[in-house]
Amino acid sequence: MRKVEVTEYNNQWPSMYKEEANIIHKIFGPEIIEIYHIGSTSVYGLKAKPVIDIMPVVRKIHLIDEFNKNMLGIGYEPKGENGLSGRRFFQKGGDNRTHHVHIYQLGNPEIERHLAFRNYLRENPSAAEKYGDLKEELSYIYPYDMDSYIKGKEKLLLEIERKALSWYRSSRG
Repeated sequence: MRKVEVTEYNNQWPSMYKEEANIIHKIFGPEIIEIYHIGSTSVYGLKAKPVIDIMPVVRKIHLIDEFNKNMLGIGYEPKGENGLSGRRFFQKGGDNRTHHVHIYQLGNPEIERHLAFRNYLRENPSAAEKYGDLKEELSYIYPYDMDSYIKGKEKLLLEIERKALSWYRSSRG
């Protein structure tokens, strides 16, 4: 059973991302346009589940399934779209997850959503603290109930996401 664990920010998360991103970049080669560290571990000081979220942006999403064997070779379980049309998702570590890879084709609106959320929290420490505190509280309330944990943070997450998208779009001109 997967335990919901939220920890204090770990200064190793950026280097863990870089190390894994380099390996992933070698697997997908020229198919990757850009690769980003997203999610809570990408925001300095934010409490988070200790899972590194990586978002490669690729030229052609339909080619990604051809790399499933290579991803299995480095410990990733291919999950297909995993509930989000146009995405390819991989997870590493089983019930003790260490990494998630969310792959999108250039132009997918999910890319902007992820980057806006990340950048907004990086620039708004009070929002990040509020979000981190809620995640920590929910992890104590629902230590073995990931669905309730996710549902419990949904309202605040959507509120931050709405503000983040507006902020992100206005800051880009």
